[in-house]
Amino acid sequence: MPDQHTSSHFEAELNAVSARIMEMGGLVESQIKYAIEALSHMDIEAAERIEQLEQRVNALDVAIDADLSTIIATRQPTAKDLRMLLAISKATSNLERIGDESNKMGRMIKTVIEKHATLNLPTLDLKYSGELAAAQLRRALDAFARRDVSDVVGILKHDDQIDREFEGYTRKLVTYMMEDPRKISASMELLFLAKSIERIGDHSKNLAELIVFMVKGKDVRHTTVEDVQSAIG
Repeated sequence: MPDQHTSSHFEAELNAVSARIMEMGGLVESQIKYAIEALSHMDIEAAERIEQLEQRVNALDVAIDADLSTIIATRQPTAKDLRMLLAISKATSNLERIGDESNKMGRMIKTVIEKHATLNLPTLDLKYSGELAAAQLRRALDAFARRDVSDVVGILKHDDQIDREFEGYTRKLVTYMMEDPRKISASMELLFLAKSIERIGDHSKNLAELIVFMVKGKDVRHTTVEDVQSAIG
C-alpha cells in the first residue's frame, strides 16, 4: 500500500506539471497569434498584448522549475521517470525561448508600425511563415502531451519548410533593398522578424525531439530525419 500511495502521488504531481506545461504552451501560442495579427493589420495593440503575456510565461517558467526541483528532491525518481522530468525541464526552456522570440517580435512590429507603416513592405510572407511556425508548435505540444512519437518525423519535416520560407524571404528582402535603398531600415527589421519565426520553428522542433528522448530514451538531437525514424522504430 505505501508504494501504491507514493506512486499515485507522484503521478498526480507529474500531471500537475504537465498541465502547467500545456498552459505555458497555450500562452506562447497566443503570443504568436497576436504577432501574426499585428503584422497582418499593422495593429499596435495586438503587438503590445505579446509583452503582457510574456510576464505570465516567465512566471510559469519559474513555477515549473520549482515544481520539478521539489519532485526530484522528494521522490528521487529513476530511469524513465527521471527522463520524463528532464524532458519536461527542457521543454519548459524551449517554450520560454519561444516566448522571448515572440516578445522580441512584438517590439520589432511596433517599430515597423511606428516608423515604416507607409512603405509597401512584404509582410504577408511573414504572416504565412508565422502561421507555419504556429502550426508546428501546436503539433509538437499535442504530441508532447500524448507522449506520442508517431508525428515527430512529420514535425521535423515541417521545420524544413519553415527554413525554406526563411531563405526565400531573405532573398526577397535583399531584392527590395537593392531596388529602393529607402527600404533598407524597414527591410532589416523584417529580416529580424523572419529570423525570430525561424527560431520559433527550431524550438518547436526541439520539443518534438524531446518526445523521442522521453518515450524511447534516445537523444536524437543533431541527427538526420532518417536517424530519428530509426530511433522511433
